[in-house]
Formats: sequence, structure tokens, C-alpha cells
Amino acid sequence: MRTEDLIGCLASDLRPVRRLPSPAAQTAIWLAGAVVAIGAIVLAEGLRPDLMQRLTLPQEGLQWLGAVATGATAALAAAMLARADRSARWALLPLPFALAWLATLGLGCLADMARMGEDALAPRLSGGCIQFIIFLGVPLGAGLLLLLRHAGPVRPGPVLALAGLASAALCSAGLSLFHHLDASLEVLLSHGLAIGAVALLGRVFGRGLLLRTPVAP
Repeated sequence: MRTEDLIGCLASDLRPVRRLPSPAAQTAIWLAGAVVAIGAIVLAEGLRPDLMQRLTLPQEGLQWLGAVATGATAALAAAMLARADRSARWALLPLPFALAWLATLGLGCLADMARMGEDALAPRLSGGCIQFIIFLGVPLGAGLLLLLRHAGPVRPGPVLALAGLASAALCSAGLSLFHHLDASLEVLLSHGLAIGAVALLGRVFGRGLLLRTPVAP
């Protein structure tokens, strides 16, 4: 076959490739879906009667904003890392927000010690908090991975972990709108355990949602 005929044969079956949305657009799409899903549950449960009073407290307001910022930046970092031409340093994007979030929880533990004494240090877990974050965080994380499924051959490990962190952090923020724990240590342990579980589940089992690297025949 002549070269011209071969090129013509190959070109005859070409189909236009749909351009992927930008990482920012993918993040916005997922965040909108997450807000709708979490918001529906919050409305069904009903807002805490003391919500506005608690959020006006600097510590609790910053704690809630820290959870939201951690979730949003982790989702954006996952979308960035899903592109081969983006720097791996995008993985560090949610780090300062996550540290600030942990710092507010730590300050809350100190405030609880001053208010409650040794009782504030009693390790307690809230089963309801853990179940909510895991059972809602897992499908939300799966939704983000489906948006980023082209990332199969591109840094799948960090993308999986960040997707889990993003969904769990937003679920934690949503949970605090209708459920309040008196002790910051209980919040730290319960939310931290659930968030770690969702991130780990995403890292271990989420790979199947991403495109696989083609295997040469």
C-alpha cells in the first residue's frame, strides 16, 4: 500500500476528541454536586439551633472554614495532579489549610481543658460522626475519581488519597452544621478517624474507577 493510501485509510476513521474540562472546572463541578448532596442531608436533619452563635466564635468559625478549605483545595490538587503536565507540588496545596484546621481543634482541646478539667482528655468516639463521614464521603470521593478517571496512568496514588481527603473534609464540615460535639478531642478523634478511613479507602479501592494504563500486546 502506498504511503498516501495508508494515511488516507487511517484518517478516514478519525473522530474528534472531546476536550477535557480544565482542572478548575472539574473541581467546580464536583464541589457543586458535593454541596447539593451534603446540603440535602443537612436540610433533612435540620440546622443546629446554636449554629450561628457557635460559628461567630473565632475558634469554631475558623475550624469550619478550615474543613471547607481543606476539602476544596484537596479536590483542586487531585484535579491538577491528574494532568501529566502539572507539577507534583500541587499535592501540597491543602497542607496549610489542613494544618490550620488541626490547629483550631488543638486550641479547642486546650479551651476544653480549662473549662472541663481532666474530663476533656477522656478519649471518646462518636459512632454517628464516623458513619456519616464514611458513608457519604466514599460515594462523593468515587464521584470525584470518575471525573478524573483519565488520571489512571498519571500519579494514581496521590489522586486517590486527595479525592478521599476532599470528600471527607467536606462531609466533616457539613456534619458540624447539624451535629455538635461538646469536646474538641472527641471531634478530633471521631472526625480524624473517619477522614483517615475515607482517604485510605480511596487509596486502596478507588483505583478501579480510574482508567488503566494500556498494556502493550
